[in-house]
Amino acid sequence: MEQTATQDSKLLVQKTVFGVLFAISFSHLLNDMIQSIITSVYPLLKQHFALNFTQIGLITFTFQVTASLLQPFVGFFTDRKPRPYSLAIGMSITLAGVVMLSRAPNFAAILCAVALMGIGSSIFHPESSRLAHLAAGGKKGVAQSIFQLGGNAGSAIGPLLVALIVAPYGQHYIIWFTAAALLGIVILSKVGQWYKAHLNMRAGKAVPKADVKSNLSRKKVISSLIVLLLLIFSKFFYLASMTNYFTFFLIGKFHISIQQSQFYLFIFLAAIAAGTLIGGFMGDRFGRKYVIWFSILGVAPFTLLLPYTDLFWTITLSVIIGIILSSAFSAIVVYAHELVPGKVGMVSGLFFGLAFGMGGLGSALLGKLADSTSIYYVFKVCAFLPLIGVITGFLPNIEGKKH
Repeated sequence: MEQTATQDSKLLVQKTVFGVLFAISFSHLLNDMIQSIITSVYPLLKQHFALNFTQIGLITFTFQVTASLLQPFVGFFTDRKPRPYSLAIGMSITLAGVVMLSRAPNFAAILCAVALMGIGSSIFHPESSRLAHLAAGGKKGVAQSIFQLGGNAGSAIGPLLVALIVAPYGQHYIIWFTAAALLGIVILSKVGQWYKAHLNMRAGKAVPKADVKSNLSRKKVISSLIVLLLLIFSKFFYLASMTNYFTFFLIGKFHISIQQSQFYLFIFLAAIAAGTLIGGFMGDRFGRKYVIWFSILGVAPFTLLLPYTDLFWTITLSVIIGIILSSAFSAIVVYAHELVPGKVGMVSGLFFGLAFGMGGLGSALLGKLADSTSIYYVFKVCAFLPLIGVITGFLPNIEGKKH
């Protein structure tokens, strides 16, 4: 009997539960599709409320701050006291934000609406990342990539739906996205049932820890985390320029329509989704440190070239940039999990929170810079950010050889 219990415990750790991974990935798609409404309706809001680029940046800053500051605290709390149904609660708060955004009569109301959406996101990401970790078995990189693929796919689909549903008809049509939030609440309630049963099963069995111990000194772990956080800064500060201002860059430089610019933004975001999945498989196969190095530093030649090309090559380079740059995030998160085993929620909250925070800070600062100079100048400056990737060389190899 004891041997059977031990075998069951090992299976609990090693088995990859793809049903849960796909459910949480689809929920991530719905969540991030809804969040992408905010940046996608910028041209419409700018025109309707006569906003400047600084105000556009403040909208993103408000969303990203509420979405980032709470995440490490949510992760720290749920590391100690998991809350299986917190995901559905987070999606309910997002639902309230969508309703408010569709009816917002002024700039202040817009800020309140995006703050609610940010709070919903801050609850969703740490706990859903933990669920992906629990369902991963021995395929942590692949599991994180499947989870993040949903989010990136949602971010890509959102602008396309906004172009089809909201842009031609106006702000009030944002209300249609409440259907996605309601679907998300239903799915996350079901996932919460599996999560609760899983926690009860773990409580009833002596489950061995699946986390990989880094065997590094505290000083080395802290310095490695600092390197990873700087890489997150580089990646998401650059992504802020693309996701928030790429449409304005294309409209200003090539004089295309708002709907055309949204379509090109969709292509870029779709490339990010593809790169996320590729990065997870490559990290499990060749080692996460090498994927991080290639992803951040390897994208630099293409970012430096992008501001100086015609429309065709601008879009082509944006696809290459999206694929390469996005391949790092799942590798960074799993690498951080292995540096600090047993703190999945807190680490996930820290890195997802910083990613959102850097996006928000980047949007606000870049918006101010665009007002004082130009969008074109912003893209020329941001092109140098991936060069920070050279510091990846300071990361220790904690994974051993990959075969």
